[in-house]
Amino acid sequence: MKKLFISMGLAAVGTASLQAQYAPGLDSMQTTKIWSASTTLRGFYDDNYTTSPNGDKQGSAGYEVSPSLQLNIPLQQTEIGLKYTYGLYYYQERRNQGNDPYDQSHQVDLWLDHAFTERVQATVKDTLAIGQEPSLLNPGGGPVSEPYRVNGNNLANNANASLTTDWTHELSTVTTYNNGIYDFQNDDGTATDPSLAGLLNRIQQSIGNDLQWAVTPETIALVGYTFQWTLYTAGEPIAPATISHPTTYYSNDNNNRSHILYAGFQQSFLPNLNFSAKVGAQDTTYYNNSQTPDQLTPWANVTASYTYAPGSYVQLGFQHLQIASDISTVGSNGNITQGEQASLFTASINHQITAKLTGSLIGTVQDSRYYQGAYNNNSDLLYSLGANLTYAFNQHFSTELGYNFDDLQSNIPSTGYSRNRVYLGVTAAY
Repeated sequence: MKKLFISMGLAAVGTASLQAQYAPGLDSMQTTKIWSASTTLRGFYDDNYTTSPNGDKQGSAGYEVSPSLQLNIPLQQTEIGLKYTYGLYYYQERRNQGNDPYDQSHQVDLWLDHAFTERVQATVKDTLAIGQEPSLLNPGGGPVSEPYRVNGNNLANNANASLTTDWTHELSTVTTYNNGIYDFQNDDGTATDPSLAGLLNRIQQSIGNDLQWAVTPETIALVGYTFQWTLYTAGEPIAPATISHPTTYYSNDNNNRSHILYAGFQQSFLPNLNFSAKVGAQDTTYYNNSQTPDQLTPWANVTASYTYAPGSYVQLGFQHLQIASDISTVGSNGNITQGEQASLFTASINHQITAKLTGSLIGTVQDSRYYQGAYNNNSDLLYSLGANLTYAFNQHFSTELGYNFDDLQSNIPSTGYSRNRVYLGVTAAY
């Protein structure tokens, strides 16, 4: 069973702000003032704005208005940042049908970097998103569990905290904590027709530690361990009782915990060519469902980046891990689908064509294999491709052109769709 998902990227961002002695990751405009604001206006055509099966596609022209406000406060040893982005989307076809033509989205980004000493540094990042599109409802990045547009004010929040300690010139540790919260409004499902809330509403947390050894100034070897636990919060029925499981399945039957053990290295081949790899194993226990055996799978996180000219770079990535699933269909053994084993390949290029014209191309391939249930060991394949051209008249005004194509193919009934989107936009930033 295959899914094909192809999606074209966008990306117009406002400017930032600042000035100070400790301001990592800020550009020259961002270091000139403490705040910045931008507004993007796009006109678009979307030939399947509901991501419906191909026989039920509905297309619409429309427009998007997206203002944002950003604050950056750099102090002597600390940087604090806050950004809010609002999205208003108008669909003419919904107006023609007598329906509410507007969608709205909200995204709040918060970050804090603090250097306690030269050897101890902490970072906290949090992204809160409310909206409908799958890319917005995946603020932590990585493989997606829900590749469809979902009506309502759905919420996703991803928070990360890390503490880096250099114990000696060669030995350091990186301790991390991650918290993800997902809350879909589509609720009140039944055992035979479960809701997205019943299947995907959850709190997902992890805590881990990497032990790093600087072999040379360009090479770091590491070993690490992460403990992860996931609690499903909707409390709804998600599958009917079976002979082998005489009671109805509920959301918390998908509760699980994982132990992840890995080793890897970071290598700077050149000042502009970097590579990082972590490879290991993930052992997951679904402790509320005695029918499901522990699942031992590979785990990996690999990245590479190459800056080949000022403003031009290539990035590659690969992740393999276990993720939540948006189905719970009972299999012949009476058990339900309990997650997916996902591999995600990513590649992107950003090229500064001229001093004012920049082009970007982004592609991903996600392979997801269902665990247990009616589709046990079947794979879904999602492809994504994105392109964007941006022309900056000056640091305050720019225009962009982009195209999105999505195609989802699956053997699961009524899940495949195709989608084309084209947009033209302008951005004003101050």
